[in-house]
Amino acid sequence: MVFLNNIFWSIATVMLILSGLYFAFKLDFLHLNFKKLFKSFKKDDNNEEGISAASSLTVALGACVGVGSLAGIALSIYKGGIGTIFWICLSCLVVAPNSLVENTLAIIFHQKNGKNYLGGPAYYIKKGLGYHKLSSFYAFLIIIAYIFGFLTIQSNTIATSFTTFFDIPNFLIGLIVGFISFIIIYKGINGIAKFSSILIPTMSFIYLLISLFIIFKNINLLPSLISNIFKEAFNFQALGYGFFSTMLIGIQRGIFSNEAGIGTAAIASGSANTTSPIKQGLIGTFGVYFVTFIICTSTAFIILTSNYNPLDYVDVNGIEITQNALNYHLGSFGNLILYFCIIAFSFSTIVSGYYYGESNFKFLFKNATERIILFLKITTCFLLVIGSFISPTLLWNFVDILVAILAIINIFAIFSLKHDMIDEYNVYKRKCKDDRK
Repeated sequence: MVFLNNIFWSIATVMLILSGLYFAFKLDFLHLNFKKLFKSFKKDDNNEEGISAASSLTVALGACVGVGSLAGIALSIYKGGIGTIFWICLSCLVVAPNSLVENTLAIIFHQKNGKNYLGGPAYYIKKGLGYHKLSSFYAFLIIIAYIFGFLTIQSNTIATSFTTFFDIPNFLIGLIVGFISFIIIYKGINGIAKFSSILIPTMSFIYLLISLFIIFKNINLLPSLISNIFKEAFNFQALGYGFFSTMLIGIQRGIFSNEAGIGTAAIASGSANTTSPIKQGLIGTFGVYFVTFIICTSTAFIILTSNYNPLDYVDVNGIEITQNALNYHLGSFGNLILYFCIIAFSFSTIVSGYYYGESNFKFLFKNATERIILFLKITTCFLLVIGSFISPTLLWNFVDILVAILAIINIFAIFSLKHDMIDEYNVYKRKCKDDRK
């Protein structure tokens, strides 16, 4: 499984980087125009149908700002050394144009579903390229990767963190997680968007405050720490893995956390009711930067300023490392903070990830009744229970491979639709010129 993981991620990494560079030049580095990026949050005068562009961002962030930002970054440092942090940040800037493109295409090719909208890679692969089988395959992989894989990691992380300090069976924790998740996802996309719009800003703000406190408390360590990150990023013997593995692990974990180029954020964007596809693309790009440069780097500095020792862990989920770091910095209060973050981050990912699965389930089964969707929700919660006691190493490896395949398919699709994207960008530029007159 490790060999397959390396093969697929090597292919995905090359495609993500080349595609990112291509669109960066073709779109005049629009992804780095932060003035336009922030202006994109200006509210549309849309109707009551669908969800707002900003709400779609919170749904996407709910999937990204999950335990991948807590456990995944820790796992990156554990497997590839501290040099991976450099590659996580650099890869974000390189692959961010892919996020701009996929979220824009999500609006161009989304379609009405009752009072809501559905969109994402499966839709633009089918409507834009006419590849029906490939679009169905992508939708199928999303369901497997998220409902059967990614969401079970959230449950596993919650169980792992609690059983480290409390004598509570994993199965019982899984039951609680499954029950609460069902209550949230029962209301559908509007309920999920409302839940995310409240939880995501709140938990992000609290986590950022804690991170800043720890960073300023250890401000004297930062110069040498940053220097070591750069040195290890190009160290051919970093933890015995070598330069290439350190780079690959960093890029892999970075993309896994911010999901740029995978196409999943486009599923959330596709549900938005907005008059400007490019505007939605810019909003999606903001999400990539926020996850990488705010949440992920905060986690990295919390760990690297602690008494971190990679040799102390076996069959790592990743959350144990972050848990130890917070406990080191804040004592028993650190455990309380972590439990809050794990619960909040995990549930945000669970509900958003479930929506990704449901959206693509409806793509595959267009005549699915409410009873069938209810069965999907119950099945999802059942899998959350099972995920609470499965080996975390097995889960991470399984999901890693699927995410790489999703990225390969999505990059192929958005590059094939490059003319649609460039045409939309030209319309956007003309509108910007008209607005300035």
